[in-house]
Amino acid sequence: MLFPSSSFTVLLIWSAASIVANSNFVRVVLDTNVLISASLKPGGLEAAVVKAVLAGDVEAWVTDPVWAEYEEVLARPKFAGVLDASQRMLDGLRTRVQRTTAEIVASAALDEDDNRFLECAAAAEAAFLVTGNLRHYPAEFGCTRMVNARGFAAASGLLQEPA
Repeated sequence: MLFPSSSFTVLLIWSAASIVANSNFVRVVLDTNVLISASLKPGGLEAAVVKAVLAGDVEAWVTDPVWAEYEEVLARPKFAGVLDASQRMLDGLRTRVQRTTAEIVASAALDEDDNRFLECAAAAEAAFLVTGNLRHYPAEFGCTRMVNARGFAAASGLLQEPA
């Protein structure tokens, strides 16, 4: 007998529903350079981060300015060789990302454009901002920690480094 009683079955269903209802996704903001690296190196850690978002294992957040930067940068002529892959990635992300609106104006990043990512992270209450340019950001901003893809893999426990 697979299930000893109907009450066991009800308990099992209730437990599974409870797990789903109470599951907390790791909230992240992805810097544009992570998407570039994922397009250029599909087997790399940055690609693994994007794949985790596409699989629904990680919750990525954007604001309109962040999304606009993704589209603008990935369409630049110097990335023409990966344009198709980049567009497929953006198409997938478009259906997965959560949108928010920045409520603060940040000025903590070295590059002014990077402040849009800090603003997004603050609005989303993201645990991590994943970037390939750690030196452009403070180590932390509110509740958000800046990490590269390797740091995210280690800190989140969600990703395993590709062999």
